Amino acid sequence: MPRSADDLRRFLGTIHPYDSFADADLTRIADQFRRLPVKKDDVIYSYGEACEGLYVIHEGEVEITSDSGEIVSHLSARNSFGERGLMRDGVTGTNARALIDGELLLLPTDDFNDLIAGNEGVRRFFARSRAREAADAARPVALTEMRVDRLMASDPITCTTQTSIFDAARLMRSHRISALGITDSDRLAGIVTLHDINNRVVAEGLDISRPVHEIMTANPETLPPSAIGSDVLHMMMERRFGHVPVVDQGKLVGIVTQTNLTRFQATNTASLVRDVARASGPADLGAVTAHIPRLLVQLVGAGNRHETVTRLITDIADAATRRLLALAEDSLGPPPVPYLWLACGSQGRQEQTGVSDQDNCLMLDDAVTEADMPYFAKLAKFVSDGLDGAGYFYCPGDMMATNPRWCQPVSVWRGYFRRWIEAPNPEAQMLASVMFDLRPIGGTRTLFDDLQRETLELAARNSIFVAHMVSNSLKHIPPLGLLRGFATVRSGEHKNHIDMKLNGVVPVVDLGRIYALRGQLEMVNTRARLEAAHSGGLISQSGGRDLLDAYDLIAQTRLEHQATLIRAGGKPDNFMAPNVLSEFERSHLRDAFVVVRTMQSAATQGRGVIG
Repeated sequence: MPRSADDLRRFLGTIHPYDSFADADLTRIADQFRRLPVKKDDVIYSYGEACEGLYVIHEGEVEITSDSGEIVSHLSARNSFGERGLMRDGVTGTNARALIDGELLLLPTDDFNDLIAGNEGVRRFFARSRAREAADAARPVALTEMRVDRLMASDPITCTTQTSIFDAARLMRSHRISALGITDSDRLAGIVTLHDINNRVVAEGLDISRPVHEIMTANPETLPPSAIGSDVLHMMMERRFGHVPVVDQGKLVGIVTQTNLTRFQATNTASLVRDVARASGPADLGAVTAHIPRLLVQLVGAGNRHETVTRLITDIADAATRRLLALAEDSLGPPPVPYLWLACGSQGRQEQTGVSDQDNCLMLDDAVTEADMPYFAKLAKFVSDGLDGAGYFYCPGDMMATNPRWCQPVSVWRGYFRRWIEAPNPEAQMLASVMFDLRPIGGTRTLFDDLQRETLELAARNSIFVAHMVSNSLKHIPPLGLLRGFATVRSGEHKNHIDMKLNGVVPVVDLGRIYALRGQLEMVNTRARLEAAHSGGLISQSGGRDLLDAYDLIAQTRLEHQATLIRAGGKPDNFMAPNVLSEFERSHLRDAFVVVRTMQSAATQGRGVIG
């Protein structure tokens, strides 16, 4: 927090438009700001209240919502708000709430009005801010921005597994609902829909006094409250059902139905997921995934954040993988033992862009025998060949389920991870870096649950292994050159270009993995890892914010580069010439790389902090 007038002046001097002021003017304006500490969930102002002035976030995060509760903005340090929420009569047209503990700086309304009246540049800056805010508020909320807990029907009606079918049907009728949650000791055991009543009871002439658990869909697919609307839509399109239970720590907290989604227009990704789920063979998949480059251009052009774009594109790869698994089973027959197909690499982290190879593996139930292995070899080849035909080219390092090394019983996998952790030689470090990003895609997911927890606990206890992983991560460093320039590729086809993957996003991916190991964080998405490390105190407040901002800029720049190539009729790649950026953009990109390099240095010292 600022401890003196000089501290406050220096802080404001890092923010536009104050960075353009002369020292004397900046000192005068800094003296007009008041410090306001805030706690998590503090309401800063509400819709219709008098606005006290312009707020600047010094530390913390603030959520701005409309009167109807829709999220307008999610702001962090150095962002301003307040003046953009003013209505004509001087009261606010939005709500503002602190998301975490922090500190705000308040410039009272009269001082703010004097500021914009006396400086044309400042007046134009805040006029543009207001215009952008108005446009954002007027823009319809998309499914990619809507959390499931805002879509679902809350306080779901439930009954126990022993409730009769007759009573369950009457319960649905009396509450005018199309689905009923079935619980066992307050935990979700299944779901029954009107469709189930028609197909499994009426059509079959089943005795309606029988317990409802006999017709329910047991252990249904669920989503957490933090999922987004497109997750629901994609699940419905792929799995062909109309109700998705929302579960928090095993307890049913809501149900999302197709009716809940009718007010939203289906996104292009949803139609692609639907077409993938209905593909009759691998050739059909290629025809669908051929639309992904154009989809990337549309998503980037619409202003979606990088993590939204890559999540939606990865959803298509996930659906394609599951469809190929189903087609393989149709061709080969049912599997002899349970199995689980997992993705690692960018698909595992849900970070696929317009350029993606495949990284995957198979975990088999320990009951598997040698006689069963040819089945899984054929399944792996069918799926990997199909993915290659759909544009997800074979992994150059052979990190695929077609490699017998990566198609093994769970007990063998458990031994792999244990050896990598206990004897972290260079190969073990490389393999662990890939395999710590595993995410289940299709099959029996419980095969991975205990293994993931055991591995994280084992790794976190082994400081030598973590130190080796930190050292291994430094093989990928940001492209920082001398004299505020960039270190570009020195020779070959991409000479004088920046590798925005290996030297851009990968160093941050590596840092996120290290934080996950140290904190035993189960998520594999890089931004989710950074956010969890930030909120969990694994990195400092200032360091965490800086690293998140740096990652956002680097990842967004990479996506925009790929979209530019596609729009020009080319193929997307990760090699960007620095001269395509403006001087302003190059300066900020270099600053982002400096943040990453600083955090790498901090990680080697076991601190993970900046300042």
